[in-house]
Amino acid sequence: MSEPASAEHPSIVRFREAHARLGGTGEVVILPDSVHTAALAAEALGCEVGAIANSLLFDAAGEPVLILTSGSHRVNTTATAERIGVPELKRASPDFVRQHTGQVIGGVSPIAHPAPVPTWLDRQLQEYDVVWAAAGHPAAVFSTSYDELARLTGASTVDVE
Repeated sequence: MSEPASAEHPSIVRFREAHARLGGTGEVVILPDSVHTAALAAEALGCEVGAIANSLLFDAAGEPVLILTSGSHRVNTTATAERIGVPELKRASPDFVRQHTGQVIGGVSPIAHPAPVPTWLDRQLQEYDVVWAAAGHPAAVFSTSYDELARLTGASTVDVE
C-alpha cells in the first residue's frame, strides 16, 4: 500500500526514521487522498473518529505546545492552558506550525520535529486499543496505542474539554 521510501515525501521519510529510532511498532499507511480532518481519516481507515489522534500545535506566548487530542473532542483552550500551566493557547499560524514541526497543518505527526515540542495527550484516547495519528503528511497515518504514543512523545495526560 505504501510507496518505496525513495518515492515518499521527505516529511514521511523523516517520520519513518524517527518512528524506527524511537522503537515505534505501528504500521505507516499512505492513503490515496489527503485526510486532513479526523472525520476523513476515520472514514478512510474504517475506525471511530475518536480513535484519531489529532496533532494540534498551539502558540503559547510564542512557544509551541502540541496537544494530541481525540478526534471526538474539541480543545477548550482556556481550561487546557490552565491545566498545563501556560498563560494561553492560541491557534498557531501555518508558518508557526511549519517552523516548529517541519510539517504542514493536516499532516503534523506527534514526532519527527526539528526540535522537541512539549506534548500533551488527551486522556480520551485511552479508550481505544488502536489509535491512528498523522505520519508527517496529510495523506500519511500510522497506527499506535495510547501507551506507545505516550512513550514515543514523552507526553503527559490532560483532559482537553
